[in-house]
Amino acid sequence: MFQFNRINTLRNQIFLGFMLVMLLVLVSVGFFTYGQVSELLRNNAEKHIQQTAVQATGKMDVLLHQMDTFTMQVATNASIQTLMAKEVGGTQLTFEERQVLQHEIRKQQAYVSGVQSIELYTNGFRVLFPLTDISLFNRVPNEWIRQVDHAAGQLVWFGIDPKNPNQITAIRRVRLIDQSFSNAGYLLVRIDKKYFELIDNETSSKEEMGLIDGSGQIIAANFSDDIPQDVLQQTDREKITMNGKAFIPVQKQLDAAAGWKVLILTPVDYATEGISVLRTAIEISVMVGGLLFLILTFILSTMITSPILNLIKAMRGAKYGSLKPIPVTSSTLEINELNNTYNQMVASLNELIEVVYQKEIIQSRTELKALQAQINPHFLFNTLEALYWALEDKEEEELSQVVVAMSGLFRYVINPADDDEWVTVADELEHAERYLKIMEMRLIDRLTWQIEAEESCRRVPIPKLLIQPLVENAISHGVEQQLGQGAVVITVEPSDRTGYIRVSVFDNGPGMSFDKVQSLYAAMKLGHVHDAKGTGVGISNVDRRLRLYYGEEAEGLQIQSEQGVGTKMSFEIPIEHGGELK
Repeated sequence: MFQFNRINTLRNQIFLGFMLVMLLVLVSVGFFTYGQVSELLRNNAEKHIQQTAVQATGKMDVLLHQMDTFTMQVATNASIQTLMAKEVGGTQLTFEERQVLQHEIRKQQAYVSGVQSIELYTNGFRVLFPLTDISLFNRVPNEWIRQVDHAAGQLVWFGIDPKNPNQITAIRRVRLIDQSFSNAGYLLVRIDKKYFELIDNETSSKEEMGLIDGSGQIIAANFSDDIPQDVLQQTDREKITMNGKAFIPVQKQLDAAAGWKVLILTPVDYATEGISVLRTAIEISVMVGGLLFLILTFILSTMITSPILNLIKAMRGAKYGSLKPIPVTSSTLEINELNNTYNQMVASLNELIEVVYQKEIIQSRTELKALQAQINPHFLFNTLEALYWALEDKEEEELSQVVVAMSGLFRYVINPADDDEWVTVADELEHAERYLKIMEMRLIDRLTWQIEAEESCRRVPIPKLLIQPLVENAISHGVEQQLGQGAVVITVEPSDRTGYIRVSVFDNGPGMSFDKVQSLYAAMKLGHVHDAKGTGVGISNVDRRLRLYYGEEAEGLQIQSEQGVGTKMSFEIPIEHGGELK
């Protein structure tokens, strides 16, 4: 047991674990890569074969279309049409007229290659050209003639000529254009088999291909061996074997000749020649990768365990760490030692955290007190200034009213009791009303004001001195900044958010631009709004206290302003932990 614990180290576990995982990964990746790349190689080979088939088929279709165009030009030639119409009318052509017919056909034949001969027959199968006396029945089987009649003027390809195996026969009906395309005879052409050569210098020599007619006869091919007839007829075979060699057959039907097709035989070895190379490369890669990872894993395990041992030594002399102890359940020697050292640090950490937590609470309360105290002298200075202007403008007959209002303001503001931080909305509104009365005495008829608050909203608790600084700002930056009469409206109403009320202070002063509003927001984040009149402290103080008292429940002070319209400052506060408004 002791010997097992000696070898059951983190280093050995990392080394063995990494080796097993990497070997599994290398083998899995090797098999996956082999399968995917093999499939890719096969697909590429099949695409190449299909592309070769399409090229060969396209070439054959072009040749067949050229011959179709040529025979159509011969059949629709004006002179030939006229002479054939005379023949259909019952008047046999004279020798001179047949020579004219010969001249026209020879002239057309001069513009095309591959045509060995052209023959023209009447509706009664009598030859008109060449100048012989052979019937069409003696030239081709009767079945061919029936197929031509059924084709209604289209060129019909029949394959190898029964009289000459080196020529290909095609026949079409000659129809009179001026007589509603009525049948006038037959046009027979013989084409040299070399005209249909599939293999040229640009074609891969590893692929064997041939042109097969509708009856299964080979028109042109470069097959190295005789192709079984069943291969020529069947089109759904994936692989064939000839003389011990496997081929992949691909057949493509021609559009220009019904039943004709191009057969391409590609050796299987050629299509899959890269797979064996791929298999060898993957095997070598797995072996080399395994060896390299064996060395790297040994180095990595050493690099991992050495810092852990150093960390254990450092942690033994430290007294700061995480919050909770962890159980010592690992069977690894290094991890057990690390856990023991860690748990010793937890006890000291918990004590330190508790001390820091208490200090943070005291610091937060101190900051709130400091912000609360900051507003008091600021407010007194501004109020004394307002009192000074009132005495200057109104003389002494209204001094008593000002003094009464000031005494109420001072009693509300200067109260050192710790339990007097929270008041009701009604108290705040009453305080704001006293301030407005003093401002009204000073500004005479330049100020009108109004307080609108629902009765249910007046009972909501609120931190002291949140509304009056906004009223002071409205008068200083709104009413006093315009020549005419100014108005201040205080509104307290339920918010659109359930369990919240909205407090708004509006003035119809000159308003602010969008950039000015954004600069106020930025200044409030810094904790102070610089203002020549000294009211900037009040605004930033209100915003800061809202965030300290309510945290995430309040969004802070919101400013809406438009030049020439006025400014509206508002904030939302919850109703006693989100309770419903009664």
